[in-house]
Amino acid sequence: MLRIICMVINYVYEIIYMAIFACFEIYQSRGIYHLYKIPSPTSNPQFHPGFSPHANKISQAMNYKSHHTPIIFLTPAFSQSMATLWNSALWVLCLLVLCLAADGYGESTCDLYKGNWVRDDSYPHYRSCRFLEKAFDCQGNGRPDHDYMKYRWQPGDCNMTRFNGRDFLTRFKGKKVLFVGDSLSLNQWQSLTCMLYNSVPRTKYTLFRSGGLSTFTFKEYNLQLSFDRNPFIVDIVRTDAGRALVLDSVNGSRQLWEDNDVLIFDSWHWWLHTGRKQPWDFIQMGGLTMRDMDRLSAYEIALKTWAEWANSSIDPAKTKVFFQGVSPDHANCSAQREPLRGVDHYRDPAEEVLEKVIGSMDKMLVRLLNVNEMSRARKDGHPSVYGLGGHRGMDCTHWCLAGVPDTWNELLYATLIRE
Repeated sequence: MLRIICMVINYVYEIIYMAIFACFEIYQSRGIYHLYKIPSPTSNPQFHPGFSPHANKISQAMNYKSHHTPIIFLTPAFSQSMATLWNSALWVLCLLVLCLAADGYGESTCDLYKGNWVRDDSYPHYRSCRFLEKAFDCQGNGRPDHDYMKYRWQPGDCNMTRFNGRDFLTRFKGKKVLFVGDSLSLNQWQSLTCMLYNSVPRTKYTLFRSGGLSTFTFKEYNLQLSFDRNPFIVDIVRTDAGRALVLDSVNGSRQLWEDNDVLIFDSWHWWLHTGRKQPWDFIQMGGLTMRDMDRLSAYEIALKTWAEWANSSIDPAKTKVFFQGVSPDHANCSAQREPLRGVDHYRDPAEEVLEKVIGSMDKMLVRLLNVNEMSRARKDGHPSVYGLGGHRGMDCTHWCLAGVPDTWNELLYATLIRE
């Protein structure tokens, strides 16, 4: 609504501005002002038909470089008429400036996460990406439809800044950006590398992998974009008794984290794994050792450990920290071609825990990328049978690229440049 009001005020200003110049033509024909053509004092002064004879006297008193310089002399009637129009224009211009300022303020304060998915045929940001993981390459895996890539997120109260890859690379030249988490964090990291590379497709880059750490470097910009596979965030250590999930320690990772300018964390899905998919044998906390415990409670303890590290080690003036909201999965996503309509406001218990922990922290220290609710409508964005497992299994957890994680990175970019 505010943007519409600003547009109306702008149109009114343009109309008044055009009216001022139209009045010159009308008033000249009615003799309300006189136009003199002033000859050079070095030339022979002549009376010009249609102009006042006073021009000859003025030309002798003034030294002009050109031989015929047009000058407008106003009569009182013209001055009064034009003053009224100019005053109107100035008032409308002031309103326009105030309105645009308020509109900018609205963009900086509106909730980017409340809105709707709208079709936009200018999307996606990229159609192919040479270093894309097979698990996310739905088109390469044979997905026949394309509509799922043509939706953008539209906040309800403002327009979100469109992603500009060159601007991102320039702003963060010489910086280090690190994603920490599970395969959903990998999903977002791959999305951002593809979005940035697409903006400078001939740029030189390196992609280096060592253990659970992958680093993509844009050499021209000296920008490092890394992913640290760490699905629990807290430490897993090997002991004589087996692998221990240590809920009150991040000592094994903090040195890596603290060497970055932007950090994006993610954790939850691996907390639900059991059996052979569970990468730990027992849980440790303080002097206690447990075979297992309530997973949601363990998740909350781990988040609080991470929060203590952030509170004690992060300088928000130097390092920007984000936590990716819990990415939703769906029980079945087969043959879904468009976003869901009328999604209920279900509150994921893990998301509630995450919001509670981050809500207890300094708001300038950590920002929540609140992607849970907006992503629940995108049942169409999962790989389904066009993921890593193909038709042997249906993937309704990860996301096709190009796709939904691109929007997460648009939100990341919008937040970074807004601050």
